[in-house]
Amino acid sequence: MRIGLVGAGPWARQAAVPALTAHDGVDFVGIWARRPEAAAEVAPGVPVVDSVDALIDTVDAVAFAVPPDIQADLAVRAAEAGRHVLLDKPIAGTVDDAERLAAAVDRAGVGSMVTLTRRFAEETRSFLRSAGAQRTAGVTATWLSGALLGGEYAGSTWRHDGGALMDVGPHVVDLVEAVLGPVTDVPFARRDVDSDTWAITLDHDGRVSQVTLSMRTPVRPSVLRVSASGPDGLVELQERTTPPDRCYAVLLDEFLASVRLGVPHECSVHRGLHLQRVLAQVTARLTE
Repeated sequence: MRIGLVGAGPWARQAAVPALTAHDGVDFVGIWARRPEAAAEVAPGVPVVDSVDALIDTVDAVAFAVPPDIQADLAVRAAEAGRHVLLDKPIAGTVDDAERLAAAVDRAGVGSMVTLTRRFAEETRSFLRSAGAQRTAGVTATWLSGALLGGEYAGSTWRHDGGALMDVGPHVVDLVEAVLGPVTDVPFARRDVDSDTWAITLDHDGRVSQVTLSMRTPVRPSVLRVSASGPDGLVELQERTTPPDRCYAVLLDEFLASVRLGVPHECSVHRGLHLQRVLAQVTARLTE
């Protein structure tokens, strides 16, 4: 599959570019970014295209590594041109834009995938298999990092604005739903702005998850813990050993298979839309 990449930031460098470059089933045919010199630096040897439309014209699929409010409009253009889309999370800046993007994908009949990276790590899949084999009454999930205090992501405006909820929130909500099923209500949500610490209670049709998120906690390495407990015992995920580029490579395997078979993946644009709606529910609860 001929795939082009939109974006040349840290995520492109850490995950998308190495995975697209190395994958046997992908012809990485071009990259576009707002600054051409950044595109050339992040993907040496890959043609730098002078516009998004020129990139769309030359590919079968477009991968995105840009802020959500930018992604939504560009991904709609790609889908309307009949191109499959590999979307970053969250898929848009608002629920309305996420709905517009999902509708464009449906109208065009193209394939889609959201980069819910941890879903494609073997340690996560092992945890989900174990949690699925037991009776689980509740889940506690924590993701703490200092990404907004310094480093490659510290200058990201959308991450500062949306905080941990918008950046790592989709990953965590996706994982707790994979154990407990869809969120049906958000009974409680609070954010300490200075530390970007979110405390969230999610209702899953009678079962409950407790979520703690922060991107302004001075910890290194970052902490991801998900615990599923019930009458059969406790199962825990306490590691992120699979690197992002390897997760992205597995994602590409499944994306290619999904397109080839014409069967939507469970992490399609509609998964992204659902998660966007949950994030909006959390934000709305903050204001009540």
